[in-house]
Amino acid sequence: MERIKLVFPNADGDELAGLLEMPPPGVTVARYALFAHCFTCGKDIAAASRISRAMAARGIAVLRFDFTGLGNSDGDFANTNFSSNVADLLAAARALEQQHQAPALLIGHSLGGAAVLAAAPQLPSVRAVATIGAPATADHVKHLFSTAHGELQAAGEAEVQIGSRSFRIKRQLLADLEQYADASHLRDLGRALLVFHSPVDRIVSIDEAARIYQAARHPKSFISLDDADHLLSRRDDAEYVAETLVAWAGRYLELDRHGFERNYGTAPDVADGEVLITELDKKFLRGTFTSRHQGLSDEPLSFGGKDLGPSPYDLLLMALGACTSMTLRMYANHKALDLQDIEVRLRHERVHAEDCADCESDSAKIERISRVLTLRGGLSAAQRERLLQIADRCPVHRTLEGEPQIVTMLDDGPA
Repeated sequence: MERIKLVFPNADGDELAGLLEMPPPGVTVARYALFAHCFTCGKDIAAASRISRAMAARGIAVLRFDFTGLGNSDGDFANTNFSSNVADLLAAARALEQQHQAPALLIGHSLGGAAVLAAAPQLPSVRAVATIGAPATADHVKHLFSTAHGELQAAGEAEVQIGSRSFRIKRQLLADLEQYADASHLRDLGRALLVFHSPVDRIVSIDEAARIYQAARHPKSFISLDDADHLLSRRDDAEYVAETLVAWAGRYLELDRHGFERNYGTAPDVADGEVLITELDKKFLRGTFTSRHQGLSDEPLSFGGKDLGPSPYDLLLMALGACTSMTLRMYANHKALDLQDIEVRLRHERVHAEDCADCESDSAKIERISRVLTLRGGLSAAQRERLLQIADRCPVHRTLEGEPQIVTMLDDGPA
């Protein structure tokens, strides 16, 4: 699977470091998700990395990142608080939207779960939220600083031990946490909610899961993690969370169950030589199938789509480009040419008639496909010129130029 590094600024201009887990080759990105890690942890904690990879393998790309002052992110942890964590989540969502696509799913582990519950109402793209071992309110973590309370009140800051690591915190952290002591805001979440929690969690009691569930409105679901520990240190527990989360989220991310299953391997019956296009939402998202392959087609966000797959014109250019490249390779192999690599870059445009010498109207526009070949290898000028001519003999090229007859009819089968 591909892992993409993302660096983006927080509200104070500090650079935050993230990793975007992408699906493996051949698996289409169905949606993007954002993962918030536990308090003082980091994006590379085992639970975060395992869940992200497992979800990416199932078609949901996941961005996990380090909050300010942790891991590879800049900034001073001592100056952070729960409010800044929420702001970091919003910054990560903006970066994901600008560089890829806005997140449709938020996932939060431990205090990260409380953070995604607070951030979700501020993110219109988010349709579903999942928490894992999360407290209902952020003030739950105040007990971690009980031994330093006197020093915090007297000096304004103190060194605290959390797990095996030491952190310097300031009094403002406690004051900020106290603002998040009420779970009533969960009634206004406005998103589908899934609560994961282990009944034997010794860090965050399962009573917190009950508080979340009781405060939130439907649609909401609860899944017990049986004997899992708080950090999901066993690989099987993380895999279980990912598998059930993907299945649950598919209901709320604008893909019906039938279409969702198709995206992950249950293809409809398609005869050899036939192509089937199915409707996956009531706008532009479509499933594309041959007898042995499947994919998605959509429109860009700017056109009102969700940008989950190539547009119809993108697919047209892909067909022409793939056929061009195959034709050139067959010719080069047959003639034993030293053609080491082929790249075909295409663009579709509607250009003004003045660019066309044969157009009768000055105001007319014509369709134009530009195709640029990059041919690498020990080729002579004559060989390169011949390959340029061969490109125009590509079968798809000839079909497009041949004004094919397209016959459309209705299927008289049952509606």
